[in-house]
Amino acid sequence: MSDEQGRPESETTKLERNWTELLQELRVIQTGTQILTGFLLTLPFQARFPMLTTFQSTLYLCLVVGAALATALALAPVSVHRTLFRHGAKQQIVNTGNRLAIVTLAVVAVVLTGTVTFIFDVVVGDTAALVVGIAALVVLGGLWVALPLSVRPRKTSGRA
Repeated sequence: MSDEQGRPESETTKLERNWTELLQELRVIQTGTQILTGFLLTLPFQARFPMLTTFQSTLYLCLVVGAALATALALAPVSVHRTLFRHGAKQQIVNTGNRLAIVTLAVVAVVLTGTVTFIFDVVVGDTAALVVGIAALVVLGGLWVALPLSVRPRKTSGRA
């Protein structure tokens, strides 16, 4: 077995490295999610909040629930690790943490898109909100899905 640079690496070392990298990614996700959640939680205290339409109020509440879900998802791998720690389940911990991180990114993308849509709907109007919301989803999909897939190393067949 070897790491990305071709150096020899045991399975245990690889799992430890993968877990450490995953934790670092989760720290970044958590920070962004906390900022977004904090922003959303301050909105009810703004002067214009009582003037929201039913759609805007519903969208806002969905965004708060989504932000809370993203926070819970980003913390879940730590809970899995605590529960399975010292049970010889590092592979399961890494695999589960990876899946949870992917789902977290998807939820954050939806909440971020919804937040931009919400702000534009309140400030400019529903047409601008729809355009900007779609644009945000396309940009996030491009940066978070298409870009990583396009730079992913291709597996070779081993034949010349």
